[in-house]
Amino acid sequence: MAGRKSGTPAALSRTLYERELYRLQTELVKLQEWVRAEGARLVVVFEGRDAAGKGGTIKRVAEHLNPRVARIVALPAPTERERTQWYFQRYAGHLPAAGEIVLFDRSWYNRAGVEHVMGFCTKQEHQRFLHQCPIFERMLVEDGILLRKYWFSVSDAVQEQRFRSRLEDPTRRWKLSAMDLESISRWEAYSRAKDEMFVHSDISEAPWHVVESDDKRRARLNMIAHLLSSVPYHAEPRPALTLPPRPAPTGYERPPRKLQTYVPDHAAGLRE
Repeated sequence: MAGRKSGTPAALSRTLYERELYRLQTELVKLQEWVRAEGARLVVVFEGRDAAGKGGTIKRVAEHLNPRVARIVALPAPTERERTQWYFQRYAGHLPAAGEIVLFDRSWYNRAGVEHVMGFCTKQEHQRFLHQCPIFERMLVEDGILLRKYWFSVSDAVQEQRFRSRLEDPTRRWKLSAMDLESISRWEAYSRAKDEMFVHSDISEAPWHVVESDDKRRARLNMIAHLLSSVPYHAEPRPALTLPPRPAPTGYERPPRKLQTYVPDHAAGLRE
């Protein structure tokens, strides 16, 4: 089994990582305000292997953003009705309006990956997707949408390590499914599917950007920094705000506490 790539830089210290992450997240807030002020529409597609670090990166991107401006779209399996629609139809309904950011935690590329490899679509449907996808994305870009696509690349050894870690962690066990485990035995099939997908969809109007993600911290910083560098945003002027003086009391009295039901003090029973 192949291990970590040779020549990989040393892991970042937590202190350095958290300092740079906070700086980049501050810039993401500026980007958000620019998107809102300019009425821009930004779509960021996160794709890659299972356990490649997409979810953790999306969490850090969205952590300090306004959920009314930036939203995460992670669609479940299509319903029976959705299966009869044009393939891109249910994704188009989640595209941003003016002043919005949409982060796709997996996207229409499901058809080029898991659906194709696992046999959830026909060969004809797969080929139709490869033909229509670049047309669809060119239409988005021509209409003014800022489309950014990131592929998170993880080695087979690190993927297996992360799977094992999820098995042992009750808070992350939900992240692991039988479908995820199939990616171990079908590693080469997914590799071929990804290569074919890139041939058709790595277009000049919406190119793929590969994120090496064996090191999660480095991957998060690299992806966010690239996103920021790819959008011509600038800091928007902010209105000056000052806290108003608190008015003098006018005789209000709070109702007796015994009339309300309080949450028990669970923390009081904790011991070091």
